[in-house]
Amino acid sequence: MKPDQLLRPAPAGLYCPAGDFYIDPVRPVARALITHGHADHARAGHGAVLATRETLDIMAIRYGEDFCGTMQAAALGERIDLSGVAVSFHPAGHVLGSAQIAVEKSGLTIVASGDYKRGTDPTCAPYEPVPCDVFITEATFGLPVFHHPDPKAEIGKLLTSLRQFPERTHLVGAYSLGKAQRVIRLLRDCGHDAPIHIHGSLARLCDYYVGRGIDLGELRPATLEKSSPADFRGAVVVGPPSAFADRWARRFNEPLVAFASGWMMVRQRAKQGGVELPLVISDHCDWPELTATIRELAPSEVWVTHGREEALVRWCELTGIPARPLHLVGYEDEGD
Repeated sequence: MKPDQLLRPAPAGLYCPAGDFYIDPVRPVARALITHGHADHARAGHGAVLATRETLDIMAIRYGEDFCGTMQAAALGERIDLSGVAVSFHPAGHVLGSAQIAVEKSGLTIVASGDYKRGTDPTCAPYEPVPCDVFITEATFGLPVFHHPDPKAEIGKLLTSLRQFPERTHLVGAYSLGKAQRVIRLLRDCGHDAPIHIHGSLARLCDYYVGRGIDLGELRPATLEKSSPADFRGAVVVGPPSAFADRWARRFNEPLVAFASGWMMVRQRAKQGGVELPLVISDHCDWPELTATIRELAPSEVWVTHGREEALVRWCELTGIPARPLHLVGYEDEGD
């Protein structure tokens, strides 16, 4: 069996004809396998959804309990037969519940990694290398210029700013699923034990993380209706980036805007977003991690998707590994 007979790009996403299922489809389909809960990978409206328990729970939080027709939870490492195709889910290290999906038939194994990272993150299970013939890798930061710094050192910049400007409210923009909880946990691990205020849109997801055993310390709602801006002097407020563009953010005491994202390496992005304190904290692999992962797996072939595809394809070719871009559309950087 050739790889593109087992899994191939289609308008709705990666499609497995033999098993009649899609991986992270971008439109409603009869049967979907979902790698993780970010909106560009996990959409509502599918007939049947197979994913990890955490991803199913997160989709229910984000879309409502009736986000699909039927659902099935996959335990990590469990082999599940779908019309003669064996599939299994393995930790991706991206966010809580994130998984790579291994697809196997007739001795051929393809691993669709979804989004993944290799760095330490106590808010989710760490990435697990899965031997395969074909590795499908993201390339969000697939350019040699991207080298992500130590996230604790980036949090150190935030803590230094808190000491230097104790009268200012530090607003930290972080995506609602994964990044916000990781930033909060990083603050705790770096010794910040004061209450952290969160935007209302983060509450249910933070509660879910806590319910799964991830300690985020004392969290308080970042509401001004029953409090004064002065009450937030010297406080850390975490919210989604979209909230920082409205009046909610401007009501805090001398707000200092920070943003946690791998894209903060690009100074122009920080400047355009009015970010005073860029924090380079990414939930994706940087260039050294992407190339090291491919070397470690040593697959017979690499398929590259959603990101800087051509550079990583070229690196693979120079390394002697056949590679090609998939040119899938509909995947953004919501999770970073």
